[in-house]
This record gives sequence, structure tokens and C-alpha cells, in this order.
Amino acid sequence: MLIPKSSFEVLEDTKPNDVSLPAFMVSTSRGFLARMNPIVVLPPEFEVVEKLLQAMPVLTLSGEPGLLANGQLGDTVLQDLPDLTDEVEKYRDNLPIMNALYRDYSFLASAFLLEPCHMRFIKGEPYGLGRSFLPAQLSRPIVRCAELAGFKPFMEYAGSYALFNYRLQDPEAGLEYSNLRLIRAFEHGLDPTSSEAGFVLVHIDMVKNSGPLVHGTMAALKALENADGLSPRQQRQAFNEGMRSVVGAMQKVNNVMETMWMKSKPRSYTSFRTFIFGITSQSMFPDGVVYEGINEGKPMSFRGESGANDTMIPLMDNLLQVQMPDTPLTEILKDFRDYRPSNHRQFLGEVKKCSEDLGVKDFALSIDVERTSSLEAEDLESVKESRRLWLQALNQVRDFRWRHWCFAREYILKQTSHPTATGGSPIVTWLPNQLQAVMEEMKEISDSVGALNGSTDLGAGCRDIMDLVERQSQTLNKEVEKYCLERGVGVN
Repeated sequence: MLIPKSSFEVLEDTKPNDVSLPAFMVSTSRGFLARMNPIVVLPPEFEVVEKLLQAMPVLTLSGEPGLLANGQLGDTVLQDLPDLTDEVEKYRDNLPIMNALYRDYSFLASAFLLEPCHMRFIKGEPYGLGRSFLPAQLSRPIVRCAELAGFKPFMEYAGSYALFNYRLQDPEAGLEYSNLRLIRAFEHGLDPTSSEAGFVLVHIDMVKNSGPLVHGTMAALKALENADGLSPRQQRQAFNEGMRSVVGAMQKVNNVMETMWMKSKPRSYTSFRTFIFGITSQSMFPDGVVYEGINEGKPMSFRGESGANDTMIPLMDNLLQVQMPDTPLTEILKDFRDYRPSNHRQFLGEVKKCSEDLGVKDFALSIDVERTSSLEAEDLESVKESRRLWLQALNQVRDFRWRHWCFAREYILKQTSHPTATGGSPIVTWLPNQLQAVMEEMKEISDSVGALNGSTDLGAGCRDIMDLVERQSQTLNKEVEKYCLERGVGVN
């Protein structure tokens, strides 16, 4: 299925057995999950890596303390891990295996670099400095795996930490939350009831709903392309049907997101969080990290794992043409978009271009339609329905970003004074930058279509949405001001 006005193909058949394709390709069935369930065990040539990863967590699968419990990982890597870059080359044409190798080397790299910070953290001390070099037996393989799999040579959300890091306890039971287990973990995550497991598995459970989100997006775009020659009424109906799928999928995503509170406790997050920090804008790596044998010995810097690297909300931003403010915080948002699978990046770019070229927002809102045509009652109601669905879709984005802010407040701001998030963004102001942009967009659209009055009134549901937007906007401003004052940082 091609995106209109594009040669980009969204898969309907994910071809799970085709090893020549990247593990991550957007589909209408699995959405932004990998085409197949992740590879769990590495090929036999990497047995030493496999054993090292199994021995690494603070608490291993056997329940015994692992290498990270006593700060032994770094020495073990230097003593026992050979440089297996030549072995990596044997699998260069098997991209799912390459993705698994990238995942596992990125786990080792993060643990190696941040182990000293973890040891200080468990003593109640500041993070201090991480290791400023990555030895050749880690740096050379991870760089090569990242090149072949299409990632940065550092831990990423999709290809490593979250979306390629689960296995099914019972293959027949599928992607039910209770059936998911982590493949790799830093702290206690191999125990499925732990907060580390809950943190990752809730994200997987959310993205499980992204197939209908992609399908609805494609349906809405194809309705405007109108390659099938639909009548104006049929075209409007097809567009609305696509948008209903979008809204329904996002409602499911948000419902799953709400379960994070019970499955990953705020007071537990800061302990395993240590290992998912990046290099960019972090006090632990003031001069970057030297990858031995790479980049002529010059330090490199990459952002850390972050849920902000997920593709669902950026898809909504691009489809709905949400305008972000021209601020340094928005520049960070743009930078984050490079930290996801290359196929996802291309998909987002094509959706943005297609939505703008087809005038999706103008069609949905039809601001001048009553003045330019004499619509029958049925057609006028269809236009109103498009407007409702557009505002409802934006409201789901608001709901997502508001909850993300609440997580940041409870899991981070109330637990630690460290000023930056794992991806290197300012912890107080970055999420509100995007959240306020969505709420301002909703206010502007509500006013422009007359959503709350007269013949263009969109009903009680939209009135409730806009009342909530007004209250949350005021609350957010007060909260940001409070935390900025407490931490001595600027609001902008």
C-alpha cells in the first residue's frame, strides 16, 4: 500500500521470514512494532556476548546478583570479551539478526559507560562521571551493527531497549501483556513483575495498537487522494471513517499508557533509569565518549533512550499538521526524530508531505464551507463530524502528552534533582513545549470553526474537551513556573 503522492510502501504483509528486509518496517497490521517478534538468542558465534548479557543484570534470571550488582561488568568486558566484528560481517545480509546484535551490543555499551554512575547512585551519591571511552571490542561491533541495521551506534528506544526487547512466554498466546517478558535488562527487569519490566512492557503494549493507527492514517489520506473517483459525499465519509480509526487507536494507546502507574512504580524508576541516559547534554559525559578505533579517536555524542523516540505521536503531529513554536526546545524535538528506525523516519516525512500536499487539515476543518456552498443537512453534518474527529484526534495527542508530563513530574521531578531527561532534553520545560503547542492548536481550531456556538456548534463532547484544555493549560503554566523556580531554571 503506497502513501498517496509517494513511492513509500506501507506493508500489509509483514513478510516475517524475509531476512533481507530491515526488522522495522511500518505496516497496517503491526504498526511500528518490528515485522516479526524479536530474535531472542544470538547466533553461536556470539556465545560469549550472550553469556555476558545473561550475567549482567543487577538481579539475574536465576535470582542471583549479577555483574552490575557489584560493579564488575567493566572489568569483565575488558578481560573476557573479544572483538567479534568479523563475526558480525557473516550476518550482514540477515537484517533481523543484525538488529538483535545491535540491541545486545548497545545494552553492553550503555552498561559499560554508566556502571560507575550506578555504583555512586546506589550509595546515595551524585552520578559523577561515566566512563569516557568505549573499548574496541564494544565500539567496533556496535558501530558496524548500527550501520547495517540503520541506527545510531548507541541505545535507541525501538531497535534496542523497548520494541526489539521482548519475547513471548507462550508463542500461542501472542502479544498479551501477561505473556510478554524482557530479553535483556539492567536491573530487575527479567522479573516480569518488576518496575523495570513494567516500564518497558507497557511501551510495547501501547505500540501494539499502532497498526490501526497506521491503517486509519492511510485511509484518511487515500480518501483525499480519491483515486477511486468517489463522490464528494463518499469522499467525506471515507475520510471520517479513517479518522475514526485514528481516534479509536489513540484511545487504546492512552488507556494502556495509564496502566504504567501500577506496573512501574515512580520510586523505582530512577534506579534502572541510570543505564538509559545518553551522552549528549549529560553531566556524566562532559566531553563525549571516545569509541576506540572509530572516528579517528575523536569523542562522539548521542542522545539516550527515550520514549520521545516513539513514532506514534510524531505521526499524529505530521498528519494533523500541529505547529510547534520556534524555540530551542523544538530543535531538540527535531533532533530526536533521527533516533528511530530509518523506515519510520522516512514514513513520518512522507506523511507530513502528503498531508500538506493534499490539504488534509483544510479539508477536515472546511472553515469556509457554509459560505461557499449550499450544503444539504447530511453533508453539513458530515463536515461537522470531520471537525469533531479532528479535535478528538488532537485531544488524544493532548491526553498522551499531558500524561507524559505527569509521569515526568512524579517519576523524575519529585525523585531526583538531575536536570536533564535520558535523551538530554531539559526535564522541566521540554515536554510542556509540545503540550502547550497542542493545546494552543486546539483553541485556535475551536475558535476558527465556531465549535462552541451557533449553527456550527460541535456539541457537548467538544465543549467538554475545550473546557479541559483551558483548565490544563492554566495548571501546566503554574506547575512549570513552580518547578523552574525551585530548580533555578528559565521557563523558556
